[in-house]
Amino acid sequence: MTRAMWQLLRATSRSFYLSLRVLPWPVREPIALAYLAARTTDTIADVAALSVTTRLDALETMMQQLQKGPQAGPIPTPGLGCPGLSRAEQQLLENWPHTLQALRQLDPSDQADVRQVLRQIIHGQQLDLLRFGCGIQTMRAVRALRTAAELNHYTYCVAGSVGEFWSCVCRRHLFPKAVLDEVTWMQDAVRFGQGLQLVNILRDLASDLRQGRCYLPEDELQACGLHVDQLLDPTAWGRFQPCFEKWRIQAIQHLQRGWQYTLALPRRQVRLNLACAWPLLIGGRTLQRLKKVNPLDPTQRVKISRREVRSWLVRTVLLYPWRSVWGGLWNQACPNPRQPAELDQNRGADGSTFHSLCKS
Repeated sequence: MTRAMWQLLRATSRSFYLSLRVLPWPVREPIALAYLAARTTDTIADVAALSVTTRLDALETMMQQLQKGPQAGPIPTPGLGCPGLSRAEQQLLENWPHTLQALRQLDPSDQADVRQVLRQIIHGQQLDLLRFGCGIQTMRAVRALRTAAELNHYTYCVAGSVGEFWSCVCRRHLFPKAVLDEVTWMQDAVRFGQGLQLVNILRDLASDLRQGRCYLPEDELQACGLHVDQLLDPTAWGRFQPCFEKWRIQAIQHLQRGWQYTLALPRRQVRLNLACAWPLLIGGRTLQRLKKVNPLDPTQRVKISRREVRSWLVRTVLLYPWRSVWGGLWNQACPNPRQPAELDQNRGADGSTFHSLCKS
């Protein structure tokens, strides 16, 4: 990857760039490249000025370019000229041919893993457009996912699959002979990713509602006596709180498994341990803050300050030599809530089994 591509990552990846930069060099490029490609396809999926059909066609074309490896060409949509895109997003689209070219220069095993995870991510983005796209364009009523199974499948596609991809690339390059409980470790990798995605969903609830989409299940809202449109009114919080709290605790449980995933990493992999710990701790702090606000109120958006982020970064580095103390950082970031057993419901992408990228 070129210097310009790394600069583009820094402009578009926000806090995740911290983890990318600290990763060991052998895995930094394939993981960063997968992220860059995913941000590009996500930018296309979010161009509201384009019709849903145009965006779906563009995503399908990009999928084919990624999978079949044709000669890199121009971005397959008029998205470059659309209003509302930041300069960094415009650059993502302009850079697409270079992203494809960089992918072809990876090790064949890394190429295969990048293509596999991008298949899952683009599938999730396509589902998002099919479920919510028409509502956003026509200003129709807010739409919600129907069931917990749909939410679990979505979080697997766009984030849980990333946990699998990350784990496969790191294991192959950094610790291929380490003794691990492979099944549990990979399950925890999926839950790690799903937990981070749930943090985003819960934190962005109010803004998503105003864009016509709700990721929390409609059948659970109905059980609270609510229609999804009523969530646009912050005073609905009293009735909505049990549903929101259920998923906040589910997110905490996912991230707790992500912390167990991190503790299972070889201790000598200092950079990798830090790269995993940082988003977990920041996510845990976000979930704690969400307990103290009305998430339906768009004026009460939760954000962890840069000062607090820096504090956690320094703490993880300074305490790393004392493993037992370092291992307790999760409970400092996100003290354990009461956890009814029925909330720990996600045993896989759809509540059943996981799709492993590392079968060989």
